[in-house]
Amino acid sequence: METQRVQPAAKPVSTLALIEDEASVTGVVLQAMAKTEDPRLRTVMAALVSHLHAFLREVRPSDEEFERALAFIAGLGHATHATNNEVVLAADVLGLSTLVTTINNSTKGGRTPGALLGPFYRANAPRYQCGDCVVQDDPPGVPLFVSGTVRATDGSVLPGAMVEVWQASPVGLYDNQDPRQPDHNLRGMFHTDADGHYHFRTVRPAGYPVPTDGPVGALLAAQQRHPYRPAHIHFIVAAPGHRTLVTQVFADDSDILETDVTFGVHRQLVGAFQLVETGWSPWGELPAPFYTLQFDFTLEPGEQTFPTPPID
Repeated sequence: METQRVQPAAKPVSTLALIEDEASVTGVVLQAMAKTEDPRLRTVMAALVSHLHAFLREVRPSDEEFERALAFIAGLGHATHATNNEVVLAADVLGLSTLVTTINNSTKGGRTPGALLGPFYRANAPRYQCGDCVVQDDPPGVPLFVSGTVRATDGSVLPGAMVEVWQASPVGLYDNQDPRQPDHNLRGMFHTDADGHYHFRTVRPAGYPVPTDGPVGALLAAQQRHPYRPAHIHFIVAAPGHRTLVTQVFADDSDILETDVTFGVHRQLVGAFQLVETGWSPWGELPAPFYTLQFDFTLEPGEQTFPTPPID
C-alpha cells in the first residue's frame, strides 16, 4: 500500500519591507514603528524619523561627516558628569531649550515668561527666612537686595509661595564649579509673606562662560561664537494650584543681552539693577554702595510640578 506524503502547509505570503533605494528607507522605518502602542510615542517618533531623514537628504553628509556627527553625540555623554550636563548644554546653545520653554510658557494672561533651568540647578537648597542673606562666604562683590511680589494672573497675591534662587558668584562661578565656595553658596529657598512679598540679600552676580572643554565648546569655536551668558539670577516660583515658573532675571546693563550663548534672554525678564551710592540698604544693615532689584512674578492656574536637577 502506497503511503501518501503529507505536504507541509503553505506559508502565508507577506510583503517584506526591504530597501530598494534611497527613497524607500524612510517608509520602511516608519512601517517598522507603526505598531507602537503608546499613541504619543508613535506620533513623536514618526515625526522625528521623518524630519531627520529629510535633514539628511537635504545636507547629504558623507560617511566621514556622519561618523563625526555620531562622535559628537557620543561626546556629549562622555562629557556629562556630576558637575556638568553636556547634553543640556548642547540643547541650550542650539536654541532647543529656549524654543521648548517658549512653546510651553506663553505670556498669555500676564504670566511671567519662563527661561532655561540651565545645567547648574541643584536640589536641596538651604531654607531661609525672607530678608536673609544667601551669601555664605565673603565674596569681593557689591551687595544686591532683591524683592518683589508673587501674584496669580487674576491679580491676587500668593502668600506662602515658594521662591527658590541660585546664581553665579561675582567671578562668574557656581558653587559646584568653585572649590573655594561653600556648598550650596548663593542658593536659597524662601516663602512669601501674607502679602505675597519676598525679599533677600545676595551679591551681584557676574556673567560667565558656559563650559567649553567638551564638544559644545568645540562647536562654539567652529561657529565663532562667544561662550558667555549675561549676568542673571535663576528663580523657581511655585504655589499650590498654579503652574510652577522656572525663569531667570537678567541685569539690564549687560552688554551681551542680545548675544546670550543660550538665547535665553526674554525681553520681559530684563530687570533693573539699580546702583545706590549713598544711604543705607533697604533693611538698614549695610551702607552704600549696593544694588537693588525689584521684580514681581505672575503665575497662572495649573499643576504645581518641580524640575529634575540635571546634576547632583
